[in-house]
Amino acid sequence: MKILITGGAGYIGSHTAKHLSQAGHEIVVLDNLGRGHRWAVKWGLLEEVDLLDLSAVQRTLQRHRPDAVAHFAAYALVGESVQNPGLYYRNNFVGSLNLLEALIGSGCRKLVFSSTCAIYGNPQQPLLDESHPQKPVNPYGQSKLMVEQALADFATSHGLKSCALRYFNACGADPEGELGEVHDPETHLIPSIFNALMSGQTLKLFGDQYNTPDGTCIRDYINILDLASAHRLALEALATEKPLRTAYNLGTGRGHSVREVIAIVERVTRRKIPVEIHPPRAGDPPSLVSSARLAQRDLGWHAEWTDLSRSVEVAWKWHQRWFNSRLSREPQPGPKAD
Repeated sequence: MKILITGGAGYIGSHTAKHLSQAGHEIVVLDNLGRGHRWAVKWGLLEEVDLLDLSAVQRTLQRHRPDAVAHFAAYALVGESVQNPGLYYRNNFVGSLNLLEALIGSGCRKLVFSSTCAIYGNPQQPLLDESHPQKPVNPYGQSKLMVEQALADFATSHGLKSCALRYFNACGADPEGELGEVHDPETHLIPSIFNALMSGQTLKLFGDQYNTPDGTCIRDYINILDLASAHRLALEALATEKPLRTAYNLGTGRGHSVREVIAIVERVTRRKIPVEIHPPRAGDPPSLVSSARLAQRDLGWHAEWTDLSRSVEVAWKWHQRWFNSRLSREPQPGPKAD
């Protein structure tokens, strides 16, 4: 298939682009490079387009005529969404709405959406399955839920075939060393720990009084390669007209607290991490752990990277190379569309 990947210059999108390309699919990346990286577009052409520019999105779809779309483009900082909700509703929802309208106009009717466990809000059970009430506690989660609702309406009115993948905390890096996790600012826990180690700074730990065994937040960490394989399976299932649910959870079914993750990184790096306690961030639920039973049943997917130490080891190797080289040189960019 020819697959258009929105946000394909970002962390999850770029890893998925590589995985899909290696599986034989043709890739076109659509990204405004606001938070993505030109150097991460190494598989397929880059169309430097903002989803808020409807006419540019329409032209891109008309030009490339993709068979399907993997939609990653979004802002994803919970704290930022609380401080600036308008930014998130505009970028995440209005941008997605533009994409959907352009898709219908182009004749493309297949889309896999990068959704999130943040749509569930505060957990009401130890393992979150797809039937859990959807009550986001931050604008980021709400913006993603709004897109899921729009997908359902476009399915009814326009025959759009879509699948939302609600995943938990992405982690890890490309074992071949070509890609890794870089955000600015960095808010994800594992790369934040790496940054603290490399710079000699103290790690900020946000909240140690949650109702959890050690007082810190618990999250389900899912490896980036497992996320990429799930997107491929969903896209290929849509192409064969296989009946799918509208949404699937992706996770390992096991949670790790912030303090547990810090301990794992300390073991892998053999370094002690100084920690400074800060107040909890607004919009952070105490625990989010996935049940991925339905994705296993319907997509034939399962998480292969279930040992978090293994994910940390690969990410640490990549992060050291990135940290030491980023000031002196940038990796070479991928090809760009004419």
